[in-house]
Amino acid sequence: MTRAVRVGSARIGGGAPITVQSMTNTDTRDWESTSLQIRALADAGCDIVRVSVYDDECVKASRAIIDASPVPLVADVHFRTDLAIGAIESGFAKLRINPGNIGGEANVRRVADCAKAHGVPIRVGVNSGSLEKAMLAKHGRPTPEALAESALSSARTLERAGFDQIVIAAKSNNTADTICAYRLLSKWCDYPLHLGVTEAGLPEDGVVKSAAAIGALLADGIGDTLRVSLSGDPVPEAETGIRILRALGLRGGLDIIACPTCGRACMDVASVAARVKAALAAPRFAHIAPNGPDGLFKVAVMGCVVNGPGEAREADIGVAGAPDGAALFVKGESPVPVRGDPAQALIDAIERRWGEPGSHPRETILKYARG
Repeated sequence: MTRAVRVGSARIGGGAPITVQSMTNTDTRDWESTSLQIRALADAGCDIVRVSVYDDECVKASRAIIDASPVPLVADVHFRTDLAIGAIESGFAKLRINPGNIGGEANVRRVADCAKAHGVPIRVGVNSGSLEKAMLAKHGRPTPEALAESALSSARTLERAGFDQIVIAAKSNNTADTICAYRLLSKWCDYPLHLGVTEAGLPEDGVVKSAAAIGALLADGIGDTLRVSLSGDPVPEAETGIRILRALGLRGGLDIIACPTCGRACMDVASVAARVKAALAAPRFAHIAPNGPDGLFKVAVMGCVVNGPGEAREADIGVAGAPDGAALFVKGESPVPVRGDPAQALIDAIERRWGEPGSHPRETILKYARG
């Protein structure tokens, strides 16, 4: 198990639930637009948000941004020691630096002393695109070994400054290299690990690369927090991170189980599943709570009688197509024939059983099912 690090109201490592992070791409000096984006990320389920602090005006805007934020914020600082110290003193819950570009060990110590005094952890981040020359000369390219060695070297610099509240990241734009680098780090240290594929690309490509790397590592029990890095609007980063956690049973929410369909399908599975998912976002379903041990509320939409009855029976509720209509399954009850619209039958059944206020805990699907 990794060490535990406190980031404001959140905890990273030490067996805590995996947190999802993202980063604003607004002009930090514009505190209002930055705050609006932070709010959007929080609404999408983001647990921690990182903000670039790149000049004095950013530091001046920091207090207003922090005060308006519903989640803990991380200051991302490069090159200038004074900006790192200013960000800490402004109230950021965490600092992200690269000790190699902050101006030598004396400046690292100044930053570490300030962070320690304010109870602020530091993430040391190493990327394949900014690996130091000594590591490139030694390894020839940004290999997994080079990334892991560089990250640990940065952590050791902080340790020599008497600082140990450290989170480590070692990201590559290569999925396989990313996986290998983090596997090495998990063997070499017990610091919490921040997972991600750097410069993963446009959403259609970056989602796949990120899911492959982050999913593989989390399945191995490696990783304490994550960021999916996508070009453009950062909100899909948070949504994708939550989907990755949900797929591994690491975060609860709505799980639509739907078959890929074939020539035997007796209904339009994609249309039914989409209508049910959209309906469950309505306020009248706000009292539905995840039921299973994995925190998922499972709704099955199956096209035929091959796998349909089995999947629908194991879900909290489901429908399976048949040549003469469909059958509705509610866990623990006998199936009921459906002669009309299967989507509406599912929605009506969910509302009858779970949609009444006060019948279940206040924790809701909406809290988990964003995206």
